[in-house]
Amino acid sequence: MNIALWIVAGLMAAIYLLSGFGKLLVPRERMAAMGDASRWVLDFRPSTLKVIGALEILGAVGLILPALLDTAPILVPLAAVGLTLVMTGAVILRIRRGETKLALVDATYLALTAFVAIGRFAWAPFTG
Repeated sequence: MNIALWIVAGLMAAIYLLSGFGKLLVPRERMAAMGDASRWVLDFRPSTLKVIGALEILGAVGLILPALLDTAPILVPLAAVGLTLVMTGAVILRIRRGETKLALVDATYLALTAFVAIGRFAWAPFTG
């Protein structure tokens, strides 16, 4: 279980780092022009997108770094809970926009971060 949680946490950290830096560095209009999956950004102000991006980056770092450094490893499941909440909002947004297939992708990310949260709180916590 520990290995599975590390793999999922690492994969999700990579995804959220890329996504977060994209929201911080890529202008909203350019991001919206990347395709149908990115048009949702036009529903938000640039400052809101930057906050979402920063939260994703913090969450990604929180999935790995505290456990890796053995400093406050309780932050790992807390970061996973935070990312689960972010993805809950993403799923709701996709459903409201009628983007069912994309909502399933976001729901998969939600499920994976929830797996890390539950796993690190209950099944394989870092502290005994």
